[in-house]
Amino acid sequence: MDLSVLYKLTYGMYAIGTLDGTRPAGCIVNTVIQVTSERPIVAVSMNKNNFTYEAIKKSGRFSISILSEAVDRNVIAELGFACGREIDKFCGKNFACGILDGLPIVKEHACGYMICEVIAIHDAETHCVIMARLADTLAGADESPMTYEYYHKVVKGKAPKNAPTYQEETPQAEKPDKIRYICEVCGYIYEGDITKEPDDYVCPICKQPKSRFKKM
Repeated sequence: MDLSVLYKLTYGMYAIGTLDGTRPAGCIVNTVIQVTSERPIVAVSMNKNNFTYEAIKKSGRFSISILSEAVDRNVIAELGFACGREIDKFCGKNFACGILDGLPIVKEHACGYMICEVIAIHDAETHCVIMARLADTLAGADESPMTYEYYHKVVKGKAPKNAPTYQEETPQAEKPDKIRYICEVCGYIYEGDITKEPDDYVCPICKQPKSRFKKM
């Protein structure tokens, strides 16, 4: 079966925000769809291993920030590639955060916001589909929404393993002396000896220092 056909499906890039008690939690998803027009319902696909999913099950509420093409790349890096069980993804980070109806949102370069109340959760093996009714919306920046294709082709971003669209890359033959380092935050791969870079070198995707790279 040729799974590359799935790449032809269209997706967006969205930041999900919720609360674990009083502590903000969140993640990046690419699968949000409108299901009904009257009293609108949306569906969100999320991996069961996500800490954000656990928090949504307990709180029953979450926000959606529709990310634009101009959004700070740290938003995707820090919300999408770090674990909320270990760190607070919103407070004191390298992007502007805000609060809407008590829920955390991405403040800058989001095309719009939705406040959602969970009405049902459907099992989908590794993932769950969260059905939620819109409780409120707010217009955002007049900018082009970021598509998943734009994220891959222009931003050169990768899908984390928890994403429903993740596909393991086929290993390619390499020379024995080839050295590669991977950014622990966003997954960017640096080819060569990163130790030879200046001390102020940062990841071109998430702007993390070279100390966040590990040898592959």
